[in-house]
Amino acid sequence: MTQRCAWVPAGDPLYVAYHDLEWGVPVHDDQKLFEFLILEGFQAGLSWRTILYKRDNFRQAFDDFDPLMISAYGDEKIAQLLSDPGIVRNKAKVHASITNARAFLAIKEEFGSFDTYIWQYTGGKTLKNGWLTIAELPARTSESDAMSKDLLKRGFRFVGSTICYAHMQATGMVNDHTIDCFRYDQI
Repeated sequence: MTQRCAWVPAGDPLYVAYHDLEWGVPVHDDQKLFEFLILEGFQAGLSWRTILYKRDNFRQAFDDFDPLMISAYGDEKIAQLLSDPGIVRNKAKVHASITNARAFLAIKEEFGSFDTYIWQYTGGKTLKNGWLTIAELPARTSESDAMSKDLLKRGFRFVGSTICYAHMQATGMVNDHTIDCFRYDQI
């Protein structure tokens, strides 16, 4: 039997696939980094399972997370999003996604890519932790604190340190697979 991180529900094929194929894999594509940042913001106060099961709907509703398109959303599109039962219909989070798209584009302009900017918090490499159990995983670190502080300063919303750390885990900036997980040594 394949050993996975203890947080993965064995009978949930979508969750298993997310863990096995995505979580912790280094992401350097700007649009994918933006997608994870937006989805992590929508996840605030909810379970990741909720977001994972609505992710395809989010992609459709948010134009495949194209930051240029999202940055131009107006009242009509906002109303459409807030009436879409396929996503999390939270007014503050929808507005934050537009604000974050604009701030994201400003970072791309300044740094050449969001990838260059965001990966500076780990020195451009994956930080490999060595947790024995999921109870050891931190909710935040000094790196996520610094990332959150700077993103907030740049106008982002829903980017607290815990959200930033979840983003770091999802996009492979840190390897937080437990050492008994089959993915630990693969990443």
